[in-house]
Formats: sequence, C-alpha cells, structure tokens
Amino acid sequence: MLTIGELASYAGVTVRAVRHYHAKGLLPEPERDHSGYRRYNGGAVVELIKIRTLAEAGVPLARVRELLQADEEEFAVAVADIDRRLRAEIRERQRHRERIARLASGDSLALPPEVVEFLDRLRELGVDERIVQVERDGWIPLAAHSPERVSGWMARKREQIADPQLIDIYLTLGHAFDRTDNDPRLAELADELAAYITQLADEHGEDYVGDVDIEPPFAKLLDALAFDTAPPARRLVELLKKRGWTGWTKLERVEPTRGVAGTALEGR
Repeated sequence: MLTIGELASYAGVTVRAVRHYHAKGLLPEPERDHSGYRRYNGGAVVELIKIRTLAEAGVPLARVRELLQADEEEFAVAVADIDRRLRAEIRERQRHRERIARLASGDSLALPPEVVEFLDRLRELGVDERIVQVERDGWIPLAAHSPERVSGWMARKREQIADPQLIDIYLTLGHAFDRTDNDPRLAELADELAAYITQLADEHGEDYVGDVDIEPPFAKLLDALAFDTAPPARRLVELLKKRGWTGWTKLERVEPTRGVAGTALEGR
C-alpha cells in the first residue's frame, strides 16, 4: 500500500495535484488506515497516470472523467472534438502573439502595412518626425473608420510623395512647427502651400486634394488630433483659409479673405 506522497511520486505529479483530483472527483479517495492516513494500491497509480496524461494533453478536467469511462469509439470522438478545440485555441493564441509582436513595432500596432510603409518612406525622405506623427495619429482612426478605402488613399499618397515639390513642403512644414503663431515664415509657408494645393486642384480636380469622404464631425476630430500633436498647424490652417483653402484632413476651396492677395506680408 502506498502513501499519498509515494503515489504522487510514482505517477509523476505533486501531492497537491492528487488532492485536487480527489476534490474534482476524478480519483476516488481510498479508505484511511488506523492512523488516519490514506493508503493507495497499484490501481490508483494507473488511474492517476491516465488522469495526468489527459490533463497534460490539454483535456479540460471536466471531460477527463468522461474519457476515462468512454469506450474506444466514444474516446476517439471525444479526442477529435478536443483536438478541434485545441487547434482553435492555438490559432487564437497565434493572433494574440501577432498583436503582442506589433506592440514592439510602433506604427504597425493599429495601422495597415501599407500605411506603415508610407510613414517609413516619409522618414526616409527626411520628413520631421512630428509631421510623421501627425500623419500616423490621423491614419489610425481613419483606417479603422474606412478600412476599405485605405488602399485607394495610399495609392494617391504614394503618387503625391513622388513629387519633389510636395516633399519640399513636407520638409518646410517641419521647420514651421518650430515657429510661433506670429512668425512671418508661417505666412510664407501658407503662400507656398496654398499655391501648391491650387496647382494640384487645377491639374487633377478638387477631389484629388480633398476627397476624403468622411463626415464633418469625424474630420474635425482628425483635425483636432493634428492640432494637439503640432499646435502651429492650427495657425497654418487659419492662414490657408485666407488664401482660398480650408481644412486639414479634408481640404476644401473657399473664397479667400478680401484684401489678401496671397503674399506672406498680407498673411501676418
């Protein structure tokens, strides 16, 4: 006859596990000897090894008793069912691992790969990280809101950043973010940016520069994200409005403020 410690040792489990299996009703508790100790026979070792093997294979304890009592056909069906469940769990855990891996990769946490590639391309071109952050923070809700449109928007973005003139404006924007609201160089940038936007609109149509197709409240939210990240952007938008364009996320043509001819001096 075996003590509980000997039983646990022979079956390759802990004494605590044996007691747990008793509590779950998987392993019958033996009679106690005259000293009050449990005493086990060889059959308990066999049963405990079966329980341990099923548990280590991932079988929920709630189903272990069922499998121990099943005939060969029932056992095969139950094991197949458990295997399907385990494979589903493995797939889900793999998805969790992918999400965890994205946590260490910055931009890709909440963005499609093509947007991440676009942001990396901006960095390669020397665009100020604050501009990249403005782009990133805007793309996160935009991609979540309209995932089906991301590919089209990205195709246009890739085409646009192939234009050296636009890259020059990106680079200038980075310098502008170091300026105060009354710095005349902000007005100079507004002149340059308004001229470029107008040129694009005249060549390709206004939809080319302003087609975001989102609700105005959502566009305002994206604008607010940009202004929080780069406060000088708000002043730049005010200056652009005087030059015939309004908005940040969704550009729209407006009547220029009377008396503004589009010069840096008049924008101050």
